Order: sequence, then C-alpha cells, then structure tokens
Amino acid sequence: MYLVCGEALFDFFSADEAGAPASKVAFQAIAGGSPFNVAVGLRRLGVDVALLAGVSRDYLGQRLRRVLENEGVDTRYLREFDAPTTLAMVAVGADGSPHYSFRGEGCADRQLQEEHLPQLDAQVRGLHIGSFALVVQPIADTLLALVRRERGQRLISLDPNVRLNPQPDIQLWRQRIAELAGHADLIKVSDEDLAQLYPGQAPETLIRGWLQGNARLVFLTRGSQGATVFSRGHGSWSVDAPRVEVADTVGAGDTFQAALITWLTEQGLDSPQGLEQLDREQTDALLRFAVNAAAQTCTRTGPDLPYRHQLP
Repeated sequence: MYLVCGEALFDFFSADEAGAPASKVAFQAIAGGSPFNVAVGLRRLGVDVALLAGVSRDYLGQRLRRVLENEGVDTRYLREFDAPTTLAMVAVGADGSPHYSFRGEGCADRQLQEEHLPQLDAQVRGLHIGSFALVVQPIADTLLALVRRERGQRLISLDPNVRLNPQPDIQLWRQRIAELAGHADLIKVSDEDLAQLYPGQAPETLIRGWLQGNARLVFLTRGSQGATVFSRGHGSWSVDAPRVEVADTVGAGDTFQAALITWLTEQGLDSPQGLEQLDREQTDALLRFAVNAAAQTCTRTGPDLPYRHQLP
C-alpha cells in the first residue's frame, strides 16, 4: 500500500453560460487537491492506497471522505477537525492551464500535527508528499517529521507542485523543498515549478544537485513538450508528449505522479533498493508510461484521472 499525504479540498470551476447576468456566478465544484488526486489516481490504476489528511466535519469535508470511499481509497488515516474545508477557485486559461486562488487559512487540511502521525507497518511500501501542504503550518512541519522518520525504510516521492497563493513566501518554499529533496528517493517537478522557485536558473543544474543527495530519479515535466528523466546511474533523456485534443491540463501532473508509482509497484520496484536496480530500458518505459497517462487526463475536463484498463 502507498500512503499519500497532504491537502484535500474542493476546486471551484466557473460554469457561467454565455449571456448570464453579471450578478450571478455559477460554479462546478470538484473534489481535488494534488495529494487527493494522486491518491484517487493510484487507486484507479490498481494500487492500494491510503490518504493521510485533515478533513472537515462540515458538509464538504464529509463529501471528500465519501469520494475517497467510493473510489476505494483507504480512509483509516484521515483526521477530522472542526474547521472549514479549503476552497480553490480555478480559472482555466486559453491553453487549458489552470490558475488557482485559495481560501484556506485555518482550514481542516492544514491542521495535522505530529501527534496525529500513525505508526506504519510493512504493508506501507511508500510515502508521497507534495503541494502547499509542504509549506503551510502546522501540517508542513508534521510532514517533514514523517519523512525524516521514514527515510530509508520506504520509498519516498516528492512533487513540489508550487502554489504561491496559499503561501507566497518563495524563500520558504525554497528552504522546505531543498530539505525534503534531501530525503526523497524520487522527485517529480514541473518546469513551471522551477521557473517560480529559481527564475533564470537552468533546471538541469538544480536537478543534478538533487541527484548528488538522496534522490535516485528526478522527472521534469514540460507540459505539451513531454518530460525528461534524470537518473543517477543512466544519465538524462526526454520523450515527447503524444498529440491529444486538450480539454484542460488540470490533474495532469498528479496523473504523471500516480503513474510513476503504479509502474514501479507493478514491477515490484517500489522501494529505494528497487530504484537502484532500474536499468536504462526500464527507466525509459517508466517515463513513457507516465507521459502517456498524463496525456489521457488532458483530454478530460477537471482532474478526471484514468483507469488502468485505459492505459497500455
């Protein structure tokens, strides 16, 4: 089983129709949050998964729990709080890329503290962390404590998924990601993330620094331009993204992440030792599987991640 850790929220997409009066704003609300999406994506791809997150006792929080249960995600590690559910207002650009504005201060998914951390047994093969839960308190320090505790015992994957609206302090993002990257075995990062974190710096320079630490593999996603893998043992190379008709790109990065973990799980390589055993051909197959999975999500509206039978 994989344990995904972080936020769970509702994305509110504008659903206004042409000619609607300005005094009325219509929205479509979809359960989401990057870690939430990764957990759902893993289960749809056939991986046993649980979500460690804070959820509200309010109506939306209980809807989040119901979605997870309906998807087959293990909810034993959810912690309930008398705090509201985070809302993310999403505007989709002309190229399908989402732009977020968060209403999350004091909300339930930020409330996890170290006392809420479970003891993990051998059933849990790995941990995934990412997005703004890395930098908002108290959950940020809680997840850091968890990663420090579990490093070397299970596969740890990291996706910075930088969102400056909930935490605009870029220096804080840099410090926390640098520390977490020193514990992670596998890192997935987008070119947009690195452009925000380190404007003007070559991504390759930063990534090679990560590979000199604990990380064995780093994947750099480039949207419609595909993705690049950086391997400690086999160098780096890129693959193109398949041509698809894009509805939007919401959830594509989360699909890429879930696909990486799924492929490793299916091959029995979902451990720090497993990553060291990967040869170049296997690493290339891993990269292509994730790129193709992410492209499938881009053909759909919202974070509608694919099922295993829909992928080669």
